Amino acid sequence: MAALVMPASAAPFGEPDTPATAVAEPDPLGRDTPRSMISGMIKALAEHDYDRAAQFFDLPGNSNRQRVNAAIQVRGFQALLDDGGSLEPYVALSNEAVGRIDDDLPIDQERVGQITIQNKKVPVLLARSEEAGQQIWRISQETASQIAAATRQPAAAQALEPDKFVIAGAPLKDWALLLGLGVFIFGGLWVVSALLIGAVRRLVADPAASGFYRFLEAALPPLSLLVAVILFLNWAERLPVAIVARQTLLRYTGILFVIAFVWFGLRLVDAVAELAIVRMQQRQRRQVVSVITLLRRSAKVLLLVFSGIGILDTFGIDVTTGIAALGIGGIALALGAQKTVENLVGSVTVIADRPAQVGDFIKVGEVVGTVEDVGIRSTRIRTGERTVVTIPNGDLSARHIENFATRDRFLFNPVIAVDYGVSSARLREAIGIVQGVLSEHERIAEGARANLAKIGERSFNIDVFSYIDVPDFDESVLIREDLLLSIYEGLEAAGIGLAFQTRTIVFTPEQFQAMSARPAVAELQIAP
Repeated sequence: MAALVMPASAAPFGEPDTPATAVAEPDPLGRDTPRSMISGMIKALAEHDYDRAAQFFDLPGNSNRQRVNAAIQVRGFQALLDDGGSLEPYVALSNEAVGRIDDDLPIDQERVGQITIQNKKVPVLLARSEEAGQQIWRISQETASQIAAATRQPAAAQALEPDKFVIAGAPLKDWALLLGLGVFIFGGLWVVSALLIGAVRRLVADPAASGFYRFLEAALPPLSLLVAVILFLNWAERLPVAIVARQTLLRYTGILFVIAFVWFGLRLVDAVAELAIVRMQQRQRRQVVSVITLLRRSAKVLLLVFSGIGILDTFGIDVTTGIAALGIGGIALALGAQKTVENLVGSVTVIADRPAQVGDFIKVGEVVGTVEDVGIRSTRIRTGERTVVTIPNGDLSARHIENFATRDRFLFNPVIAVDYGVSSARLREAIGIVQGVLSEHERIAEGARANLAKIGERSFNIDVFSYIDVPDFDESVLIREDLLLSIYEGLEAAGIGLAFQTRTIVFTPEQFQAMSARPAVAELQIAP
């Protein structure tokens, strides 16, 4: 029996193609994630739109009576939050559609705060359910029933009394209390830090040269702001103020936390970089100063980028797409600037490995000269002809570098060519003269020797192997000259001549007569 197999994606003949999955539209109230749900509910409470706020609760609202009861429960929930209740800070709320999956709650529940009912802490839970084909987050029925029971009590009814002066959905006194708390905490810590810096300045003899004082002066102001923000976040949660004011200030206090952290990071980077630069300048390592400057700027840029991302996220701007775009752009930039990145890595290698420093006399390939500068991208070498050769650091780090500046001694190995006319005894005398010059000189290292190395075509070759025990090149040149002159003077005093580039040609009598018969040759004085 044969069967016709069709791909799963193939549609029957005559029927239109339908998309496999439909793109889900976002919820108009922003209930897609726990973070957006809480933000939307706080906004509705600030505008006193309790009918809209009731849509953030998992409550029936088909009839007018149900909608009225839902609005009453919303008011009661706001009163419970104002009277010692709390919600998670904005940055702590999950911005994922599935919520947090690392807690102990079911996958469709999320804990976002707590309220106090009859002196008992009750968690505020969100439940994920489907409405009109969309997955949304709302206050769970369990939490809603506890709120309903609490709103029937007289204490809850008294908390619903409106305030006379309301700004942005919260009483003026609550705004003043929160802002006053922030000013008091930050101002107090600022005064303490100023007094501490002043006391240390008086105790230190030279504040400008003291690393501890410079670090303290740079770190205390941003650190005081950072500690002030942390204390404000903890203490504001305990104040019995309107949840609208508290949640709004706590949300944007996160911006101050980011600013304080970045400020502290920038001050710390500057202090560490300046200390390292001073030490490298004292050691005459200018190329390391260039790398420290590059790392300093890179660290600052990274701090500012991440702070910008954190601030945008606090304002509710989705930065996921932007980060992905930056990643793709970074890959494209890295591919396009591959040589630049290679040179940067090469500069780090050159500076870390230190095959050559500024002032060293080196040989790189066919280039011989003195290193004038080791930069971030390239190294400049001054040649003997006073020209400047620039070699990219990526290329320099991959080449063989011969550094003459690191020599502790210089090789002295000339070949002394003695004329063939000397006898064996005179040849031994010549070797002794050369060996004596080497052993008597104070700048020749131990182990120097002079030996008859070869009987060449035109001379007896005395090979010298020794080291001039000085590290300076100019001084070694003078010593080399002195040694050669001493050897020549000794041989000259002994009557031993040095060989010259000569050649002896022997002719037969017939060849000599034939050459003598030529006019041009006859004019030459040729000895028979």
